[in-house]
Formats: sequence, structure tokens, C-alpha cells
Amino acid sequence: MYKALYRQYRPEVFDEVLGQDHIVRILKNQIATSGTSHAYLFCGTRGTGKTTTARLLAKGLNCLSDGEKPCGVCANCQAIRDGSFLDVIEIDAASNNGVDDVRELRESVKYPPAVGRMKVYIIDEVHMLSTEAFNALLKTLEEPPEYVTFILATTEVHKLPATVLSRCMRLDFRRVPESVLIRGMEDICAKIGIDVTEDALRIIAANADGSVRDGLSILDQCISGRDNQVTAEEVLEFLGASGDEDFIEITELVRRKKTEEAIVFLDGVLSDGKDVRQFMRDWISHYRNLLMVRFMRNPETVINMSAENIERIRRQAAVMELEDINRGIMELSSKADEARWSTQPRILLELAIVRLCMGAGQVRELTEVEFEEPPIPARQPAAPVAKAPPEPTKPEPEPASEVPQHEPQPEPSAAKAPETFDCEDIWNKVFEDGESEKGSFYIIRNSGRLTSIDEDTFSVSVSSDITKQQAEKNRKLIEHLVEKHTGKFRMMKLILDESIRTGRSAEEIAAEGSDLLGIQIDIQ
Repeated sequence: MYKALYRQYRPEVFDEVLGQDHIVRILKNQIATSGTSHAYLFCGTRGTGKTTTARLLAKGLNCLSDGEKPCGVCANCQAIRDGSFLDVIEIDAASNNGVDDVRELRESVKYPPAVGRMKVYIIDEVHMLSTEAFNALLKTLEEPPEYVTFILATTEVHKLPATVLSRCMRLDFRRVPESVLIRGMEDICAKIGIDVTEDALRIIAANADGSVRDGLSILDQCISGRDNQVTAEEVLEFLGASGDEDFIEITELVRRKKTEEAIVFLDGVLSDGKDVRQFMRDWISHYRNLLMVRFMRNPETVINMSAENIERIRRQAAVMELEDINRGIMELSSKADEARWSTQPRILLELAIVRLCMGAGQVRELTEVEFEEPPIPARQPAAPVAKAPPEPTKPEPEPASEVPQHEPQPEPSAAKAPETFDCEDIWNKVFEDGESEKGSFYIIRNSGRLTSIDEDTFSVSVSSDITKQQAEKNRKLIEHLVEKHTGKFRMMKLILDESIRTGRSAEEIAAEGSDLLGIQIDIQ
């Protein structure tokens, strides 16, 4: 029968454990000095080696070798590997979580080991035990017989009672670094004669998210049915992920505010069978890479990508505003979090594209080397048509024919200048709507002022920390109402300015507060 890679290549000695050197060092030293604890708690994310390390510790406590333990080849080590060693008892707390199961365990603890030197109880997913089961285990866990060792393993340590935590030696398993995981998968591929490209292993390691088991499971499925070779394209196809060029393309469309083209491009990507949630996660990573190349001279140290792709990302980052990169990360992260529980993640992603296009910064004009505009040569013959004798007709076609060139930038900036907004009028309209939705709005209205409206932000000056806190609590509502009255979403900036005065008497404010809160407010 075929064995999965993560089972077939499970470590048999401590030196084969990946990415947990800090734990291996402790356990090897304790076994060598006979200073092992009576109870251990192994905690950490899935697939990081908790159960495997527990079995290695059980081997080390019962190994027959005179050298370093465990040796992995003696009779006891092989019996523990095969699951036939009588003195190593593995319990799945998810299915044996009742108080009766713990009582049976307590009874079996009284009997000494039948074959080995130590009797080892490995309780996996220990957080699944009931409260009564935990209480029944406490006394035995605190003072077990000297020939018994407990090893508790869990992925959710916060669910364990403090009384259990205080009785165990806690060891935290870390996520395995991608470089370590890649090296481990390379060794396995060499043993089984599979040719896997470095880019393919890098993609697998990135999607494993620090889990050795997840990484080997992905590798196992990628090599199934292949002709002894796995490429990056095949891994992306299996994962339902997209290549770097897709994210460069859709980011460019968003940057240039081409909403329709971006949504059509997304439809084409998803029609090829790509996973929506995976696309969101990878797009966030692309924006993160754009951020890295803006601030790092050698981004290859933190970006697992070829030099050619890094250079392509660098060129795109050079023509993007930092604010647009930040907005992309925040917007996509928010939608990715919502998509975890949504039955329509595609709609959330399309909404994110629309919001990013609406809030994108001004499009910088690129050189003809980067983006060639096909319509430009075709518009050259239009010049003779515009050369009519009357002079007024000449200037009108010229700006229209040079829209992609140099004329539009001063005009949009002038059309979107803050002077076109009456801040006081908009502020009053915001609170005419807002006070009907939330009565506490009067505090912000009386102690705050809308001071300016820029391209992507608006500034609100407040007179006190209390008002600032109240405005921060109502941020989403204020931004929504400003968007309603200005026609575009903008982020609110809060400025503390104690010189602001409302111009209203204390009696007027107290009367308004009394009407709002339904209590009598007296001025002393």
C-alpha cells in the first residue's frame, strides 16, 4: 500500500526534525543526563512536528542503544515506529474526551512498563478533553509514578486550564522557515528520483505556511501522475493559483483606474479554474512585494522570487504612489478576511477592485518604452482636418487628440482641487444626516470642524481628546457621509486643535444634551 510522503519520511531520530532545533536541543540534553520531566506540553500550529517529536522522546526514553538516543534501529525504536510497543500509549483526546476515558487511563498508570524502561502516554489534541476529564487528570498529571511520562500535544493551548499548564513543561513549536522546508523537500525528491524545479518548491513552501505536513501533502499530490518532473506551472495549476504576470497585469489596470478591464481580466483568470480566495492571498503578497522593492535596495533577501520578476515588480512600483500600495494591502486584507466565511467570495473581490479603482491616485504617464499607445499614430492624420481657416476651431481638437499625452494632468487636478468644496456646508450636511442615525454625533459637531478636503483625504480638527476619541469611534459613518456629499470615498485625518471654539454657550449645549440624553444637566 502506498504511504503518503509525510508518513513515509517521518523523522526517526532527532537530527531529522526540521525547523525545531531549540526543542531538539532541550530533549537531547535531558535524555543524555536522565533529567526528563514527568509531563510535557507540546503546542504549536499544525504540521510542525509535535506528534513526531513526542514519539522520538518516547523512543529516547526506551532506546537500547549505548550511544545517542534514540538510535532508530534497535528493537524498541522500531516497535515504537510501527506502533506495536506496549509501553507507548497514544490517545486521541478528540474521540476519548470523557471523564470515563481518563479514569481508565488513571487505572492503567498503576501498572509498571511491560517491555521498556518508561511508560509514555501521548495525548494528542488534549484541548478537546472536557472540564470533568481535565479535573480527573490533574492529580495523576501532577504526581505520576516515576516510570510514567505524559506528553500532551495541542494546536490550541489557550483552551487548556491554567491548572494543567502549571503541571507541564511547555515547549512551543514554531512554523518551519521556507528555506528549511525547501531543503527538506529537495532531499526527499532526490531519494525518490523526482525532478522538481526550485520555483516549484518555493511555491509549495510558501503555500505550506510553515507546516511540514502541508508542504509534503502538496508535493505528494503534485508528483502524482507526473513523469518524474514537477514545474512551477504545474504547482500553480494544482493550487488554483496565478502567476506573477497576472498580478502585475491586474494591478496595472487598477492603477490606471480601468475598472471594467480589471473585472473582465479577473473573470478570465477565474474562468481558468483559479481559486478566488487563493487569488486574494496571492494579490496581497504582490502588493507586499511592491512595498518591499520601494524601501529595500536588495529586496531579494525577503522576496522569494526570481531576479527577473523582482525587476518587473520594481518597474511597476516606481510608477505607483505609496498610498495606493497601502490602500491595496488594507482593502484586499479586509475582503480576504470576510471571504473566509462568505459563500460569494468573488463578489467581495470584485467590490475590492471597484473600490481600489475609485480610490487610486492620479495615473502617471509612462514612457513609450514601457507602454506603447497604438491609437497615437492613427491620430496624426487628424491634424490636417483640424487646420480650418477659423482660428477658434483649432484649439478644441488639439486637447482632445492629446488626452493621453500632456494636457489632462493640470485639468483633472484643477477639477479636483479642494477649493471646489464648501467645507462648512458639507460639514453641516454630514451632521444633518448623521445626527438622525446616531445621537451622540452632536459632540463631534460642536467641538470639531472640517478644515480641508484633498484628493484622497479630508481633515477634521477637534478641540479635545474626548472629541477625537468620539470621532475615531464614528470614523466609518463620517467617511461614508462625506463620500455621500462629495461623490468620492476619502479617508479622514484627525487633527487636535485646542483653539477651536464652538461659539455656543454652555447653557445651549447643556439644553441640547438634556434633550438628547433624557436627563437634566445643570451648569454650575
